[in-house]
Amino acid sequence: MTRRRWIADTWSDNTASLTGDQAEHLVRVLRAAPGQIYDVVAGGFLHRAEIASVQPGSSGGPAEVVFTLHEELESDSALPLQLLLAVFKFDHMEWAIEKATELGVAGITPVLARRTEKHLAQASHKRVERWRRIALESSKQSRRTAIPAIADPLPLAKAIEQEAATTRLLLSETEQTTTLVEALSTQNRDASYALAIGPEGGWTADEMGLFTTHQWQHVTLGPRILRAETAAISAVAILGAQLQG
Repeated sequence: MTRRRWIADTWSDNTASLTGDQAEHLVRVLRAAPGQIYDVVAGGFLHRAEIASVQPGSSGGPAEVVFTLHEELESDSALPLQLLLAVFKFDHMEWAIEKATELGVAGITPVLARRTEKHLAQASHKRVERWRRIALESSKQSRRTAIPAIADPLPLAKAIEQEAATTRLLLSETEQTTTLVEALSTQNRDASYALAIGPEGGWTADEMGLFTTHQWQHVTLGPRILRAETAAISAVAILGAQLQG
């Protein structure tokens, strides 16, 4: 039977702790008790772990479950992929973040593009913590070892300037010949990747020129026009399949 996996809130060399909602669920729903064995991710490493103590929480104090960490276990690494995701409708954006996390992206940068709706751009900074919680829950559900880092929203120019991936790919509606699969087939397996997905309405001509100036390769997923979240998940799945094939 597969053991339940938790992602530690705090840890040291030989111990790890759960607090907050995770601890509340473990204590009140799963009846946590000393001696129980779980898998715990601490500092990016997966361990077999044994509950050492349980604090149910009282008088408004938080619950806490402390584990003793035992041997390190084998685990899959994240895809070497930073997803630059132009901000779009929040319910669709949340779905994209959840699924990109399940598929293994290393990080997500929300991008404020020229065609990002003004009210979404203004509200995006207040949504980051929610996006990070979604990434955390999706990481636990998909049994990931590392939680993808969700950056604070950035203007496109800033996001491009700070991107250090060796292979930078732009999904472009105007690209007709070079497919994502073809672009990936020429890359070294040790490459790191950045993949940019535009907003509803696509990138402007100026933005496309900015990508070109910074040596992003324009690629296509094919002749169909996809919603932003569909394009993001399709592209991440293709890249994952190519790297793991």
